Amino acid sequence: MNISSKLLENAVNALATLPGIGKKTALRLALNLLQSDKQAVEEFCQAISDMRKNIKFCQKCHNLADADLCSVCLSPKREHSLVCVVESIKDAMAIENTQHYNGAYHILGGIISPIEGIGPNDLNVQTLVERVRSGEVKELVMALSPTIEGDTTIYYISKQLKDFDIKISTIARGVSFGGELEYADELTLGRSIVSRIPYKD
Repeated sequence: MNISSKLLENAVNALATLPGIGKKTALRLALNLLQSDKQAVEEFCQAISDMRKNIKFCQKCHNLADADLCSVCLSPKREHSLVCVVESIKDAMAIENTQHYNGAYHILGGIISPIEGIGPNDLNVQTLVERVRSGEVKELVMALSPTIEGDTTIYYISKQLKDFDIKISTIARGVSFGGELEYADELTLGRSIVSRIPYKD
């Protein structure tokens, strides 16, 4: 790509590092920023910088937060005795977008995958056990991608919680086996949460 300005080329290369952004799209975005009001561009850059510097992970559920606890964990309107266990922050966002769920979350930060070298100690399992031990949680909804790795993770967690009086359920299999949860359509995902079924190992 022949660009007459090194500064513009640097901006294009930086934008092209984002997922799903090729060089042509990056150039279009860079030119749009170049033609935008300077104040708007400065505010845009400041918002990105502030996010990167100041965003935190919730000490309770590991979701994104502006303070020590996220807005979900702080909300008095949520049903905190119901906790939806998900693989990633993107999965929690996908479930929130269904507007079919009003409980809390627990972000594992991945799933058990020996092939990729990810074991139980690499996940946020211990903090989940501590939440259950506190007595606040009455039901866990295991909303993990319906894959072998997802099922293995659910099995492992259920064994860690076998001594606690807690209900464990899984989302209904409206989500196709082997599918990624974040890519399920909102209607299917919402129904899968509402129609959750008791977990049996």
